[in-house]
Order: sequence, then structure tokens, then C-alpha cells
Amino acid sequence: MNKTKVGLLVAIEMDSIFDYYTDIEQLDCPEGFQLYHCQKPQSDIYIIRTGMGEIAAASGTQYLITKYDVDIIVNFGVVGGLTPEMKRCKLCVVERVVHYRYDCSEFLDLEVGQVEGLDSIFMPTDNLLLQKALAKRPDLFKATCCSADKFVSKEEDKREMHLLFEGDICDMEASGVLLTCKANGVPCLMLKAVSDGLDGGADEFFVELYNASIECLKVTDSIIEAL
Repeated sequence: MNKTKVGLLVAIEMDSIFDYYTDIEQLDCPEGFQLYHCQKPQSDIYIIRTGMGEIAAASGTQYLITKYDVDIIVNFGVVGGLTPEMKRCKLCVVERVVHYRYDCSEFLDLEVGQVEGLDSIFMPTDNLLLQKALAKRPDLFKATCCSADKFVSKEEDKREMHLLFEGDICDMEASGVLLTCKANGVPCLMLKAVSDGLDGGADEFFVELYNASIECLKVTDSIIEAL
């Protein structure tokens, strides 16, 4: 039986990786990344830690696709909540992403957040993987993720992002991951857990980072094995 080759991309949440995947081997990779391999009954998982930000996430995604010819990319991690419903440790599957700081509106007929070549500000993730994730975990919230190279901590900024872009959560990697997957024709699944809610910020983020990430990883692993 051929195993599914999964590229699992994470920005910083490696403590949960080491606690959950106890039998992993470290692989050589370019400077700035950390790369590990984990063999599971149904899958070979290549886990890459890229660090924060869209460029690092895009680079890590492309490395997994080019080097290991992965069948799918899964991005898991913690996010900020943009609505009262998005409380700490709320688990989400990302339905669509908005690159909310992408702005070519002054010289192209595009909305703020609309990437050239797309007909909307919303970039959908892979619907088949989305439905498989929901079949395994119907309790997951289908989220719109606002993504850019900015850590958002102020409540007024979070409320504005929800108002302008219909966002439920925000992060600093999803746009880079998804755009790279689309360019390569590789399906992408994103599973996120809220670390800091609407009225939370950096302090809450650090307090809840591990708890949110380990809960998210448990769900992520169960879905990977069910794909």
C-alpha cells in the first residue's frame, strides 16, 4: 500500500510536535528551517518548522513540494480570534484565506486583499480535504482566515478585520502557504486553534500557545490518518 506523503508545516509550535510525535528523525534541510520525518501507518509525514511570516511559510511549503513531492500540505498552528465566538482553544478548519495586506488597488482594478489572477478577495482551500476533515470532526468551525505579516493584538484592529474582510481568525502564514500550494497544484488543508481571543493579545498568546497547539495537533493527526 502506498502511503500518503504529507507535508506538515508549522511556524513555531514545535513543543507540541516533540511531545506528540515521540518517534521522529531529524533530516538535513536548508539553514533557517527545522525538518523532521515521522512514519505513521497510513502516511509519511515531513514536518517543517519555518518560523513566522508569509515568506518563510511560502519558502517552506515550496521546499516540501520540490524536495519530497508531497501529496498534500497540511498547515497547523495557533491563531488570533477576530470575533467573540473565537475563544481560546477554539478549533477551526480554514475554508478560505484573505491576504488582507495585499493591495494593488491604486493601479489595478482589484479590491484590497484581492490577489492578481483571482476573482475575489477570498482564496479557498481544497474543498475535498475540507469535507474529509469535517467528516472526521464535524465540530470544527469553518473559518475565514485573514493572513499577513503582522501580529494583531489590539481588539479594535481585530474587530476592523472582521468588518472589512469577514475574518474569523488571523495568522501570519496562511496566505503564503495557500498561494504556493495553488501555484504547484497541491491540495492544502489548514487546521488552527485560537490562542488569543478578541480581547486577548501577546500575553494571552504566550500563555495559551502550548495548550492550543497540542489540541490542534491531536485533531490534525487524527484527520491525516483518516485521509
